[in-house]
Formats: sequence, C-alpha cells, structure tokens
Amino acid sequence: MTGRCIAAMASQQPARPDAPDAPRTIALVDDDRNILTTVSIALQTEGFATRLYNDGDTALKALLDNPPDLAVCDIKMPRMDGLELLARLREKSDLPLIFLTSKDDEADEALGLSMGADDYIAKPFSQRLLVARIKAILRRSDIVRREAEEEEPDGEPLPEPIRRGRLVMDPARHAVTWDGVAVSLTVTEFLILEALAMRPGVVKTRNQLMDAAYHDDVFVDDRTIDSHIKRLRRKFRAVDGRFGAIETLYGAGYSFADE
Repeated sequence: MTGRCIAAMASQQPARPDAPDAPRTIALVDDDRNILTTVSIALQTEGFATRLYNDGDTALKALLDNPPDLAVCDIKMPRMDGLELLARLREKSDLPLIFLTSKDDEADEALGLSMGADDYIAKPFSQRLLVARIKAILRRSDIVRREAEEEEPDGEPLPEPIRRGRLVMDPARHAVTWDGVAVSLTVTEFLILEALAMRPGVVKTRNQLMDAAYHDDVFVDDRTIDSHIKRLRRKFRAVDGRFGAIETLYGAGYSFADE
C-alpha cells in the first residue's frame, strides 16, 4: 500500500471552523481501501466531511498539524499500527479516537482503551452503529467545549469546580488536577471520574458509569468501563504513585474515596 493520503471520496477541508453549520470532520485511517471508501460515503451522507489515510505514519502528522473533530483508526496497519499512532498522538493531543478491531483482537482492544482510545468497534461492523458512536462522542466533546467557551444561554453561571480532597475537577474547562498537578483526561475519562467524584463513597455500578459516559444509542460492555478505570488510575499514579482514590468493590462496581 502506498503511504500517501487517499484523495478519492475525501473532502480535504480544514479543521471545522466556528460556524455552527460547518460540517464536522472525521479522519479515517485504514489500509483497506474498501473500508475507507464505504465508510467515507456513509459519513458524508450523514453530513460529515472526511479525510482518508491508509497508513498511520501519514495520518499522525496530519492529525497533529490540522486536527479533525474525531478519528476512526484501524489497529493493524503497515508502517505504523494503530496502537503506536495512538501512543504518539496522546503525547500531544486528546483528539477523540475510535478504534476498529478484528473480533480476535480483544487484547488489542483493552490495550487501546488503556492508552486513551475513546471507544472501539469490532469488524465486521454496522456503519449505522459506527455513525451512532461517532455522534455520541462528538456530543460529549461539544458539551465540554461549550462550557469552556461561554456561559449557558440563559445567563446562568458556569458550574463550580468539584473539589474532593486533593482532586479538583473543573467541568467548564475540562481541567483536572491532583494535589495541584494537572492530569490530562479524555472526555470519556472525565465523565466517568465526574460521576464517581460527585458522590464520594457511593458505589457506582458499571451500568451507571456507562450511562454517565455514553448515550443510550451506543452499546459498550463491562470491559470498556474497566479499561477506562485502569487508564484513569494509570494517569493519576503517574503524578502520585500512591494514588488509590478510585476503589473497586468486586462484583458491584467502583467508588471514589475522598482522600
């Protein structure tokens, strides 16, 4: 496969401007030309603009230089696979990303989520389901961006930061600190942690955390929530090796300890 960006069927537009009616841009990264073409057509039918890349090396530079609104990325690709692409992307960006995986790639799915992917969908997949997941993640990103940029339309003040011991969460700016040190979270991670921190000591089931982080039109399983929890713990332990505020009650769910 050539490493060049596939131009056919792609709307090579700059990152989405502030105009509310401008199309959202989705980057598709896959070495399978058929998937790139069919998914691009489906997304354009839904009103999205698309950019297509058939290898991770080409995509990485483009995603950093001119970020889209969201990326959909295959895991197994030549030159640079999806996992390496995500790892290098997360060094500089929290761009929402959905992984495409094969049904026998369960270990890769868990690893991808632990590295900061926002969701995954197994091949062969329903294009309708993929579009639904894209829209759900974009909705969550929009909520964060609107709160960070302006007050609510009715003039009410922005929500106050959540303070739980050494944890401070600012929903208006999607900012998180632990003991004064910034911790970078994806939208999904932020919403899961917020659900736990709002009621310290109260055990939240996996279903309750799914409801907090995902809309009803998107199906996720227990493993997805578990992987996000592992990623949250890893990020906080990077700034505090003794972090233990997210507790597990086996068979029940998770809770936040107000340290």
